[in-house]
Amino acid sequence: QVQLVESGGGLVQPGGSLRLSCAASGCIFNTNAMGWYRQAPGKQRELVAAVTSGGSTKYTDSVKGRFAISRDNAKKTIYLQLSTLKPEDTAGYFCNLLNSYGSVNYEYWGQGTQVTVSS
Repeated sequence: QVQLVESGGGLVQPGGSLRLSCAASGCIFNTNAMGWYRQAPGKQRELVAAVTSGGSTKYTDSVKGRFAISRDNAKKTIYLQLSTLKPEDTAGYFCNLLNSYGSVNYEYWGQGTQVTVSS
């Protein structure tokens, strides 16, 4: 069974930085994608950034140039560096793993970590 454990959230002032970590345990397929989603109260969960097993990355437009996703395959861990944070970045941030085998995908979620940007 796959488990994802996030850490690194907290309260930060506008313009500040945080680094989120997501450590995976269990079986990670050779073909996979890991990413971060966020959900603010009353809003839908949205993809923030993702990185594939091949190293390709994608970002939602609102965080391009401010956030950076990376992965350490040996540690089965991904990171999200959040910089120049804005109040609108306040949300629960959730780690996601998509294991792919042929046309079949297996999806897993972490429990989430809260990021609050406020002065």
